[in-house]
Amino acid sequence: MIQFYTAPTPNGRKVSIALEELGVPYTVHAVDLKAGEQKQPAFLAINPNGRIPAIVDDGFPVFESGAILLYIAERFGGLLPETAQGRSVAIQWLMWQVGGLGPMHGQANVFNRYFPEKIPAVISRYQNETMRLFRVMDRRLADHAFLAGEYSIADIACWPWVMQHDWAGLDISELTHLTRWLAAIGARPAVQRGAAIPFPQAKPNLETGRVIVAGAA
Repeated sequence: MIQFYTAPTPNGRKVSIALEELGVPYTVHAVDLKAGEQKQPAFLAINPNGRIPAIVDDGFPVFESGAILLYIAERFGGLLPETAQGRSVAIQWLMWQVGGLGPMHGQANVFNRYFPEKIPAVISRYQNETMRLFRVMDRRLADHAFLAGEYSIADIACWPWVMQHDWAGLDISELTHLTRWLAAIGARPAVQRGAAIPFPQAKPNLETGRVIVAGAA
């Protein structure tokens, strides 16, 4: 069974959504980020970068959310187009999210919500760049139901970030194709289950292995 180390963040939700979509059984290890559990030796042995998410599959650790999505899709079969070109398109959008949408949206979140000093120029810089990336998606989705043409790990990677647009202080109501896509993916039962992981009462100890089990339907 997959051991899944996560917290309620967009990058964590990517993985739980993919696991739910593929019906892969997994055990949830909720990592308390505020307590610094991700910096404990037990977790660093899984992910030397000290970030969530991470998985362990039969003793094999995988870290970085994009790499985990690729591993899960290839390991269990699904969420990637079958043709080489289709698969490439999905991976292109996955890399686009990992290298652009996630970092820019994340900085917009930080400076809009968490940074102790409000710096308008910095907030504007990251909000504007995130909106530019949203518009890139909107143009793509104007003539594609999903980013790679069919539902894939590319959509799963992007959805948890776009879902938090208001947290970054952004209004996407004008982006009709993006909002259609956001609602369509959010209506998927597996997405709803995955977005609720981990359970808020789960505080497992990484040393003892106390966990909550989430069974994929």
